[in-house]
Parts: sequence; structure tokens; C-alpha cells
Amino acid sequence: MSRPAPDTPSPGPVPGDRVLVIACGALANEVLAITRQHGLTHIDLQCLPAQLHNRPEKIPDAVRRAIHVARHDYERILIGYGDCGTGGLLDKVLADEGVERIEGAHCYAFFAGLDVFDAEAESEPGTFYLTDFLARHFETLVIRPLGLDSHPELRDAYFGNYTRLLYLAQTDDPDLDDRARRAADRLGLAYARRRTGYGLLETRLGALSA
Repeated sequence: MSRPAPDTPSPGPVPGDRVLVIACGALANEVLAITRQHGLTHIDLQCLPAQLHNRPEKIPDAVRRAIHVARHDYERILIGYGDCGTGGLLDKVLADEGVERIEGAHCYAFFAGLDVFDAEAESEPGTFYLTDFLARHFETLVIRPLGLDSHPELRDAYFGNYTRLLYLAQTDDPDLDDRARRAADRLGLAYARRRTGYGLLETRLGALSA
């Protein structure tokens, strides 16, 4: 029986071997960190713009388009979003497409854990939340879109009903901790920190066996 030449490339993975995670751009660092940490080399990542969170009504259609394109190359897809302010419209799209997402209303919930987040929200409803991503990009995703860089006097109009800023930290990074503290000061809020790790994001990615 003939043998392939030594330099013959090995066949690529069959479609079922790989999994695509279609995620919010705010989760890119976390997804990549988890896949590296656990050696999940069969998982590929596609990110949609994090700025979609400013227009959540656009998230369902953006996710649907990404799923349709990915169907050509992937049989298994996981959506790295919570409901994220879509009012159930994202879940309707995913039900139509037969694709699952990570549990929770938003990334704050699936980082902290659904029960833990609900308890935090109930105990202090006037809480503004940060993740590692939001601490890193607080200026560009919070201050500038709200116009607080040019009109700081609007701060109380936006945040007057808040009492604290809670930093849900995925990592132990002194620089991000400092950024989160300064964000709380800038908004005139008390500061609190909870180390969450990657929560349900890590659990769901780890369950995507090769």
C-alpha cells in the first residue's frame, strides 16, 4: 500500500472538531485567557464590536448575521453574550437558529454568578458595575459617550441615584484596581471590589469538549 510523501500536509479538522464562540468584543481578552489556560485549542473566537452595547437593539441582528456566515465552517457555535439589554430579542434569534448563549442577563451576572449577582443587586440596587474591560476602557465607553468629558456638570444627572461602584474583577491587576477606584471617584460613588474570576464564561468554555 502506498504511503503519502513525507511533506504531504495532514488533513485539516473535520467541521465537527472545532467550536466557534461568537462573543462581545468586551469579552475577547477573557475568552482568549481561558482558552490558553485550559489548552482549548479547538475553540475559535469571533468578536462583534463592544460598542454594540450602546445600541442593544442591534445586537440580535448582528449575532444572526455572524451565525449565518459561520454555518459554512462550524457545526458548533456558542454565543458569548447575556441578554445584554435586548429584551429577549437575542434569545428569540438564538431559538430560531438553534444556538445557545451563556446564561445571565449580562456579563456582570455570568462573571459574578447568577445568584451572587442577584443578591448584590438586591442588597444595593444603586450600584454601577465595572468589569476588567470597562475599567480599562472607562473613558472611551462611559465618560465620552455620556459627554462627561466636556460637560462634567452632567454627572449627577446620570449618576445621582447611584450609591456605589462595584468592580467585578476577573484578574488581580493593581493597575485595573487603580483605574476602577479612580472611576468611582470621578462618578462620586463609594468603591467596592469583588474578585469573580471568569465565572460562567470559564465553565461554559470548559464544557466545549473537542
